[in-house]
Amino acid sequence: MAARRGGGGDGPGLVWDRPEPPDRPVPSALSRDRIVAAAIRIADADGLAAVSIRKVAAELNAGPMRMYTYLSTKEELLDLMADAVYGEIPLPRGTGQDWREALRTLAERTRRAARRHEWFADLLGGRPLLGPNALAHLEASLAALAGAPGFEDIDTVVRVRDAVNAYVIGAIRNEITERRAERDTGLDKEQWQLASSDYLNRVIASGRHPMLAKVVRDAEDRDADTKFDTGLEYLFDGIAAQLDG
Repeated sequence: MAARRGGGGDGPGLVWDRPEPPDRPVPSALSRDRIVAAAIRIADADGLAAVSIRKVAAELNAGPMRMYTYLSTKEELLDLMADAVYGEIPLPRGTGQDWREALRTLAERTRRAARRHEWFADLLGGRPLLGPNALAHLEASLAALAGAPGFEDIDTVVRVRDAVNAYVIGAIRNEITERRAERDTGLDKEQWQLASSDYLNRVIASGRHPMLAKVVRDAEDRDADTKFDTGLEYLFDGIAAQLDG
């Protein structure tokens, strides 16, 4: 998700560049950290659509107009929320990790953060966020590749990082969508499969989809952890083969 400017081209600029206003203890103390924390509580409980400047102000017992001294738009609030979640993701430390190990660590920790804050998946993708935590996360992924054998060219570093990032975002969004569907329908995966079995059996019996029939009959039903890890390893293997070639 792109970092957004508050107002038009002549507006106050990016939220990351603007100093925070001095705190006023009456009627209630405010800060960007408190505002973001309140917005995250709302999003964790009711989803991203429930977040609004007015609701966050009510959560903090503050007037909505007062919020605009700390941020200019709801989009800036979303950027700040996403950056706060990036701040929860520990970055790989030390020099003993190879590029696969470092990127695997970042991927798994990002996935865990999205499982804690499902709305975070909705803010991933597009132009990079420019908050300090998001930039540190980006720097760590680039640094994991730079200097490793096969990654002498900076364009290779960027393209591989983009490919891994695209996989991680797609896998996270797919998993979060599945979790939401379970809650919305009241059916877990096994219950949904059972409810759909009569229809799928008729489709398979038609003979029009032989590969789908083979998948339904013979493929292993993997859990979310295995699917994520296996897909990541396939991607890493493909990258390594491309570098060797």
